[in-house]
Order: sequence, then structure tokens, then C-alpha cells
Amino acid sequence: MDWLFWAPVLCAGLVAGASTGMLGTYIVGMRIPFLGICIAHAALAGAVFGALAGLTGTTLLLPALAAAALSAVLVGVIDPQTVRADINVVLGILFSFTMGLAFLGLGLFSVYGVSDNEVRSLLWGSLAFCRWHDVWLMTGTAAVELLFVVAFYKEMRAILFSRTHAAAAGVHVTLVWTLFLLLASLVLTVNFQTVGGLMIYSLLANPAVAAARLVRGYGRMLIVAAGLGGVSGAGGFLISAWTDLPTGAMIVILSSCLVGLALAWERWRGKRTS
Repeated sequence: MDWLFWAPVLCAGLVAGASTGMLGTYIVGMRIPFLGICIAHAALAGAVFGALAGLTGTTLLLPALAAAALSAVLVGVIDPQTVRADINVVLGILFSFTMGLAFLGLGLFSVYGVSDNEVRSLLWGSLAFCRWHDVWLMTGTAAVELLFVVAFYKEMRAILFSRTHAAAAGVHVTLVWTLFLLLASLVLTVNFQTVGGLMIYSLLANPAVAAARLVRGYGRMLIVAAGLGGVSGAGGFLISAWTDLPTGAMIVILSSCLVGLALAWERWRGKRTS
């Protein structure tokens, strides 16, 4: 393996896994798993129609981020009590709509005689094609996420416990919640090229679920989830490089195995202390 050539790919997997794993701590903690997959597919739809308009490469992030941000703001505006539906039901409907738009756009490529190879790589992931400029973009996004976590550490902990109680305690829930949704759209849009728009949900959820089984405490879960996400991203790439198997699939399988190991550890520890 040419480590000099693959170094940016390894770093991209590490950074992407860590940032999505940390984000997943909030999403799993608030029991809104559909949020991640909904935003990711909105970003995918934006990238698809951006490609139809002639955009390529990094410029596809612009329509992808715009669509993801619009989807995030829409989620923030919708009041589940007003529509008389659970938030996950609302997210499921929005997910169906964005997925339909994405596949509609893919179908239009053949109609207009345009190659869809670049966009299809976003479906299944293209970590192997990441270079240093992608790593710097991912690292900048991770830095923004870390700043948010530090700046709104107490507020997000209160919201995780109860949005109603957080508001009663003086937390500006609407502002913090909207900022969180915009952060989620940024992190998922920048990083979905690692495992693909169809599989990024696993990298978002699995490290957070595993972390919840290994440690207790809000701060510890953030750190452990980021670490497990980084292990999934970098480890999945290494397994892929050694076995010549699809990178995205290896990242997903490894992150799922980590959940299994965490569950086994929790059960063993429970038996030992009982």
C-alpha cells in the first residue's frame, strides 16, 4: 500500500467518522434517528439536481448544503403537536420526499443524456477519491462542530433531557435547536461522500449507540462516540484496502460490529457486577 498516496483517505475516514459519531450522540440521545438520514438524502437530492445543472466536483456541495439546510430549517419550523404526529413520523415523510426527489433526478440523467457516474458515487461513497483539500474541508467542519459543542454544552445537555424543561430553565431552545439542525446539515453534507448518502445513517447512529453501552455521562459519550466513529471510518478503509472490498460497506459493517461488541461488553459487565 502506498501510504503517501492513501494518507489523505485515511485521515478523511478518521475525521468524518469522528464528526458524524459525535453528532450522532445528540441525534440518538434525542431519539430522532430519522433526522440524520432525512438531511443526508436532502443533501443528496440537492447534489443530484446540481449535477443536472452542470456542476461538478466540490461545487456540488453548494446545492447539497442548500437543500440540507432547507430541510433542517423545515424540520425546525414544523411543530409535531400542531400536525398531530410524532417528530419521527414527520421526518419519515420528509425523508420519503427527499429520497423521491433524489431518484427522480437520477432518472433524468438518461433523459437528458448526461453521465451520472459522479453523482452515483455519492450514493455508495467515494472515500478512496478523497484528497487533502477534502480533508481540510472535513477538518474545518469538525472544528465548527467542536466549537458548537463547547459553546452550547450545557444548553444541549438540557435539551437532551427535555426541551420543555430546558425552555423553563431559561434556555433559548428555538435558537439552539435551529443552530443544531444547521450544524447537522453541514456535517452530514460535507461527510456523506465517505460512505455514501444511502449508508451514512449507520456511521451516524452506530458509534453513538455503542458509546451509550460503554460509558455513562453526556461528556464521556461525546468523546467515546467520536472515537468509535473515527475507528469505524479509518478501520473500514484499512479493511477495504487489504481485502479489496467496497470501502463504504466495510465502514458500515465495522461500525455495526462495534455495536455488537459494546452490547456484549455491557452484558458481561452486568453479569460480573450482579
